[in-house]
Amino acid sequence: MFKTVLLSLLPLYLFANSTHWQGDYDRALEDANENNRTLLVLVVKKDTPLCNEVIKNSFMNQPYITKINEVFLSVMVTYEGRGSYPIELYYTTVFPTLFFVNPKRETFLREPLYGDEINAHSLKKYFNLK
Repeated sequence: MFKTVLLSLLPLYLFANSTHWQGDYDRALEDANENNRTLLVLVVKKDTPLCNEVIKNSFMNQPYITKINEVFLSVMVTYEGRGSYPIELYYTTVFPTLFFVNPKRETFLREPLYGDEINAHSLKKYFNLK
């Protein structure tokens, strides 16, 4: 499912300054711990137009993308791929949902952002950009 979302955005990804996503939660968690980086978890649902829109408008060609790639280890997981991430920890009924996570404790660093709350304005605010 992650591949479907990523493939649909591949042309944009190739020519854009975009977030570097991983698709394997366990590997991302391990890498985040090894590199002392915060985990950014985006939970998406297949065939949800808002998920594609959020990825395109909030995680590509924005002034905070470099900071995301430096500070966070980003992982995108699909709701349908429940076996690939701990669904009980990242339970949501709104897609997409964005979690900011301490990888050592797997605890939230702030309230998640849901649906259209995940936008360039809210992320600029989070990163203290104007």
